[in-house]
Amino acid sequence: MSKTLFPSIQPQTSEAEKAMPLFKEVKWDFINNIPIYKGGSPMIVSGKDAVVVWAWKALHTPRFRHEIYTWDYGNEVESLIGQPFTEELKQSEAARYFEECLLVCPYISSVSDVTAAFSEGNLKIQASLKTIYGEVEVNV
Repeated sequence: MSKTLFPSIQPQTSEAEKAMPLFKEVKWDFINNIPIYKGGSPMIVSGKDAVVVWAWKALHTPRFRHEIYTWDYGNEVESLIGQPFTEELKQSEAARYFEECLLVCPYISSVSDVTAAFSEGNLKIQASLKTIYGEVEVNV
């Protein structure tokens, strides 16, 4: 008999319980920034395509602004506006914010080849994402 009041019990989990469910998201029109409907219902994508939609939405959502999202969701790129940083520092910080934003998703394991460029008041970022479904490219 154990002499401790609270015995250490490790729950048994099977491989099926450890696997994440198939990631699903509403199909998105990236040019017009609207969901895509078919027959009055939103179209659903899964796997890599769903992760790309999630990433695109997260990168377009300012962090800490909307109460509907957790404080982990969104990005902080807007904080670079008006800062007296050099272009190189702004690009580096934008890439860091980009990476932090995306790694919140458990379906994304790594972000690589991040390039950030400011032109005509716009920030353009490209990167490769390693997901549980394979690699995808993101251009925002």
